[in-house]
Amino acid sequence: MKFLDLTKVYIRSGGGGAGCVSFRRDKYVEFGGPDGGDGGNGGNVWAEAVEGLNTLIDFRYQQHFFAKSGQPGMGAQRTGKTADDVTLKVPIGTEILDEDEETVIADLVTPGQRVLLAKGGNGGFGNLYFKSSTNRAPARANPGLDGVERTIWLRLKLIADAGLLGLPNAGKSTFLAAVSNARPKIADYPFTTLVPNLGVVGIDGKEFVMADIPGLIEGASEGRGLGMQFLAHVERCKVLLHLVDGTSSTITKDYRTIIKEIEAYSAVLGDKPRLVALSKCDALDKKTLSQRRRALEKASGGPVHVISGVARLGLTEVLRELLARIKAGSEVVAEDVPWQP
Repeated sequence: MKFLDLTKVYIRSGGGGAGCVSFRRDKYVEFGGPDGGDGGNGGNVWAEAVEGLNTLIDFRYQQHFFAKSGQPGMGAQRTGKTADDVTLKVPIGTEILDEDEETVIADLVTPGQRVLLAKGGNGGFGNLYFKSSTNRAPARANPGLDGVERTIWLRLKLIADAGLLGLPNAGKSTFLAAVSNARPKIADYPFTTLVPNLGVVGIDGKEFVMADIPGLIEGASEGRGLGMQFLAHVERCKVLLHLVDGTSSTITKDYRTIIKEIEAYSAVLGDKPRLVALSKCDALDKKTLSQRRRALEKASGGPVHVISGVARLGLTEVLRELLARIKAGSEVVAEDVPWQP
């Protein structure tokens, strides 16, 4: 299945049905009076978050969603039928943006969450509605109201507890494959990962979801490379794991490159809790490993984990600390939510 995380959609709600002008005609009733019914309401357009989807590719092939108009009113005081609603089924974590691609209409983050995107037009009144003591036989009815037509954008932000950051070929996909059942493409060349990957990680009887995105490069915040367009997928993460290639001769520069780019992308992302790990440590001798670890600790201002996805070294310690940070982040979020009876 192809991955798509941004698409434009055209929607239109249905117009209301016209009211009916009708008069009662019975054999033995000379002046039956008005009996025109109201028109039915037009169909609404909704968006609903559903489980089992992780891409917006379906909206690449169907971009127009138009609800039908309500049925016109009829004689004998019969109201027209309300048109059926149209519902856009989107993955959990989808943001709905206005046409300007900036104004957020809704953020669907829980299964079954729904939002009304375009309300159907109300049906018009039939001539029965206009009957009064001074106008016993009104000969007018209202047309139905028009539906709402608009253009929206759907932007998917995958929901994960932890996110992987690093330069291309830093070992992110190897790490994800080693700690989860995810099977991302792994190779010894840059930009092997072209789309985000999710994996469920288990440690000490607990599970959390980890996201791997394409690697960032210098200048990514200005549009270079692939990873920048996918950074939105780690914006929701509670903690980030920054992998630095231990075989690189420019470790501190590599570290600062990623920090600079994520801070340029978003202040929120730049302030997220981060763990730093030196990857591919199995390819280094003890002396080189010690030197590079100290250099990275000095650059990052904190402890640095030493790991290897291939040799499965240091993974348990990193996962336990990630889980602890995730739990701490969840507790903070819970404290921020006001209690409601």
